[in-house]
Amino acid sequence: MDMVNIKINGIEVSVPQGSTILEAARYAGIEIPTLCYLKKINAIGACRICVVEVKGARSLVAACVYPVNEGMEVFTNTPAVRSSRKMTLELILSNHDKKCLSCVRSGSCELQKLCNDYGVDETKFEGAVTPSEIDDSAAHLVRNNKKCILCRRCVAACREQYVSVIGANARGFDTNIGCSFEKKLAEVPCISCGQCIVACPTGALTEKDQIDEVFAAIADPKKYVVVHTAPSIRVTLGESFGMPIGTNVEGKMVAALRRLGFDKVFDTDFGADLTIMEEANEFLDRVKNGGTLPMITSCSPGWVKFAEIYYPEFIPNLSTCKSPQQMEGATIKTWYAQKNGIDPKDIVCVSIMPCTAKKFEVKRDDQSAAGVPDVDIALTTRELARMIERAGINFQLLPDEKFDSILGDSTGAGVIFGSSGGVMEAALRTAADVLEGKDLENVDYHEVRGMDDVKEATYHIGGMDVNVAVCSGLSNVAKLLDAVKAGEKNYHFIEIMCCPGGCINGGGQPIQPASVRNFVDVKGLRSKAIYEADANMPIRKSHQSPAIKVVYDEFFGEPGSHKAHECLHTSYVAREKY
Repeated sequence: MDMVNIKINGIEVSVPQGSTILEAARYAGIEIPTLCYLKKINAIGACRICVVEVKGARSLVAACVYPVNEGMEVFTNTPAVRSSRKMTLELILSNHDKKCLSCVRSGSCELQKLCNDYGVDETKFEGAVTPSEIDDSAAHLVRNNKKCILCRRCVAACREQYVSVIGANARGFDTNIGCSFEKKLAEVPCISCGQCIVACPTGALTEKDQIDEVFAAIADPKKYVVVHTAPSIRVTLGESFGMPIGTNVEGKMVAALRRLGFDKVFDTDFGADLTIMEEANEFLDRVKNGGTLPMITSCSPGWVKFAEIYYPEFIPNLSTCKSPQQMEGATIKTWYAQKNGIDPKDIVCVSIMPCTAKKFEVKRDDQSAAGVPDVDIALTTRELARMIERAGINFQLLPDEKFDSILGDSTGAGVIFGSSGGVMEAALRTAADVLEGKDLENVDYHEVRGMDDVKEATYHIGGMDVNVAVCSGLSNVAKLLDAVKAGEKNYHFIEIMCCPGGCINGGGQPIQPASVRNFVDVKGLRSKAIYEADANMPIRKSHQSPAIKVVYDEFFGEPGSHKAHECLHTSYVAREKY
């Protein structure tokens, strides 16, 4: 690799050729602030917060887009640089809703931190503000443009997710971020992924908060309130309480949920194991009986909605299995309710999800196995963290506790659902045993792991070659599906996750600032913790779970049975692009 020698604040640094000043400064242990830049997503040099002095340059330059060259001398902390950044922040505040005390991002807002760092005068430039209205039309999100700083990170994130339903409207002082023709978000083909939320540096974009609904249900003596947590939550929730990225806090999470007052604390990993039982059976049935191939996974609601809108020709390829969230809820309101003599109408099922699209999924048709919604409320990881804080629970001091059995019992196959490739690997562990007719020792399918956009593999199982693909991030998905349509790719089974990297990078996960996202492998650290949890599980195949066997013996009968289809499978519908 060719290297370039430069000086930053008098410190000699050797950096890879092609680096920007922002990247080079990191090698010198210097952090240059940004508001618009996000690595691989948004590099437009628009916010002017990252400006620095370069010897010989006539003006300050944007470090996020300015490449280094041999012998360059850079200064990141001169009076001129500090003055420029401070004035820019004060100008941003002149058109900003400064109700920080009531903002959900207070304490994690990148604008707030920089204003504190640079000692700004929040009232220095007061005057007219750009008129705007709050858009809360979507099932998952609230947009408040009074807090928007026009950094365009959300626009870039939406473009990266292929759908690109938001952009900059109008010009000059009237510029605002929104949908075409000023439509509401519910009126455009948004797929509810929430990647715009985790990209936003301020409180302009937030998930639709349902904390009060959950607290009200817990306080209602007539309601039996059950909670279950998605596989990835255990390795991300700790970030909300200052723990290192990738810390597994499963035990503390369970303890916190009990102290919040839930009647039962279950694990969506059980629902993931249930999904594998049905999905592996469905795949084998399609292979043996000439069903539609490739079969494509259906546990990511953002992807499912994307398929219904943008690729409806692939609806027959979708597995009819409900997602783990919905299977868990369906089992709670059927088998569990029946076994414990509880009217399903009295059960409030709350899920803790990494995904804002889950808020849309709970409202979908054909998701009511007991005649009532399988899941009533889906909260994000962030909402759970706020509930814990509001209840005065000291998370770090909590003991480790276990989920309630048996809907809290699970396998390693269930936990890896949280990372891209996990659903495929879990399904292969079961399908391979069935096709080979024996308990195979090797349960690790490394070829489908990792954060690559697309992963392909061929496995020789049961006398046949099974071609599989794993894809995450909807721009990558579109390319893959186009290749399948064109006959350029031939697969039997495809796993698709809406969010890049899978659920560990979902739109409902703890928000990491650009200073972390630009230089730390957040997805990799979270995924590593997922696979470590799997490796430490005593049982790593869904079909070997004693809890799964009990539920099938007592209620569903066998995978793919009539009862299983009534409760655990669903349907899809082509949606117009509005």
